[in-house]
Amino acid sequence: MLMRKTIFVLLDACQYEAGTRNMGYLEHLIDYEKGAKYKIRGELPSLSRPMYATLLTGLPVCMHGIAANETVRVLECDSIFSLCKSQGGFTAAAAYSWVSELYNDAPFRTDRDRIRIHAGGMIDAGIYYWEDDYPDSHLFADGEYLRKQYDPDFILYHPMGIDYQGHLRGAGSREYEEAIGKANVILSLLMEGWMKEGYQIVITADHGMNTLGIHGGTDAEQRDTPLYIFSSQVKAGRFEENSISQLNVAPLLCRLMDIPASREMMGLEEIALA
Repeated sequence: MLMRKTIFVLLDACQYEAGTRNMGYLEHLIDYEKGAKYKIRGELPSLSRPMYATLLTGLPVCMHGIAANETVRVLECDSIFSLCKSQGGFTAAAAYSWVSELYNDAPFRTDRDRIRIHAGGMIDAGIYYWEDDYPDSHLFADGEYLRKQYDPDFILYHPMGIDYQGHLRGAGSREYEEAIGKANVILSLLMEGWMKEGYQIVITADHGMNTLGIHGGTDAEQRDTPLYIFSSQVKAGRFEENSISQLNVAPLLCRLMDIPASREMMGLEEIALA
């Protein structure tokens, strides 16, 4: 099956307001209607591992069962990775070790799982890190190696720099905002090439961050994230007046790749198609 190749960038802990302030290149592309932007209201709890599961399965926590960061097991439900593979596609990820634990094998072992190529699981080729201060520049370089070496149909890029600075200094700090700006610069250097090569690109976050350096709760600072979509299949423009459910992301990725969504996905289809 011929799929539409898709890049999914997960900017860990990129809060909606801070992302809007500091993602100048992405905001420029939206201003010139090269893509679409939405405001996402994140699922609860606004924690990393549960939302890594929700974003890629389209299911709330009460259905996929990953209720906390301390819930360490492989998911038993369909995900973007498994759905892509079931249609003959190739999957890849440059990501935090928890992603490997959810979609490959658990617990993560540094001697075995740092680099996994055709080693079983739902991700065919992966490079994983486990230190939260792993530089975003290195993470994107890992992803580019996987993309160029293996030509995946679906690839996840998952940097942690924004989350790391948020926990150290809190949202609104110079360090947190600078981390978002640094991710924006990296994307500005990569995206023109991605788009010229025909990739569809989806950029969002798992959760936000509050000024105390905390997330997991219910307020907008901890839950609201941006969603940027660059695809000819989606109507361009700003659609930020009202927030949409985070459950839209997984079925959106299926639609972009032209693969069937799982029966369990609960996406509300609030994204305007072209």
